[in-house]
Amino acid sequence: MSDPKHQSFQFKQFTVFQDRCAMKVGTDGVLLGAWASGGSTCLSHRRRILDIGTGTGLIALMLAQRFPDALIDAIEIDRDAAEQACENVSASPFADRIRVMEISLQEYAERMSVQGDRFCKYDAIVSNPPYFVNSLKNPDKFRAIARHTDTLSFRQLMKGVSCLLSDDGVLSVILPTSCQGELENEAVISGFSKTCEVKIRTKEGKTFKRCLMSFCRQIPTTVLREEVCMMDTDNQRSYWYRELTKDFYL
Repeated sequence: MSDPKHQSFQFKQFTVFQDRCAMKVGTDGVLLGAWASGGSTCLSHRRRILDIGTGTGLIALMLAQRFPDALIDAIEIDRDAAEQACENVSASPFADRIRVMEISLQEYAERMSVQGDRFCKYDAIVSNPPYFVNSLKNPDKFRAIARHTDTLSFRQLMKGVSCLLSDDGVLSVILPTSCQGELENEAVISGFSKTCEVKIRTKEGKTFKRCLMSFCRQIPTTVLREEVCMMDTDNQRSYWYRELTKDFYL
């Protein structure tokens, strides 16, 4: 439940304050946090997870709830957002398993590459990345950073993932369907194959708006594909959406 007065969003096991973040808690983040599992490759055995562009810390918190054995690093380029994510994590039951860092993906990947074999790569990486390309920018510069690819292009994203993800690791993302092809092309260039995609529309008969995707380095024998709706014809959450988010929404 959202609390406009205090700019917070209450989930079953944690609260997300968002008054200092350009990008608020939204459906995309909730979908990715609840879904990210690599399709046919389950995260249940994963031990190290990276959240790129954590914002409020929402996705990192959701993953910590879902995978109680996982250690999660969350990176964020915006100082205010990083500080608020730290506060949200500190106030949660998962504070001992989530580390928030104010750093860009490019800088973080470069820093880790210097460590060489001493760096233990991630079993899973998740990202709700910037996706607006060559479009009119929001006058709020921090919201523009969060939503536009100027500070993190899809090529830069995949280059960073290639550096940080283990050989059998999985990348999970959510994007508008209009950007899907561009990210897939960059994934192929970086040596990744799509393993799963879920195309999402708000209601039956509407066009697809979002796509959840997972990638790995191995070429899968089949790509798992699904088409879903978020709402029923009576404007209630669909069975798929309810089941996906039942452990989080009040």
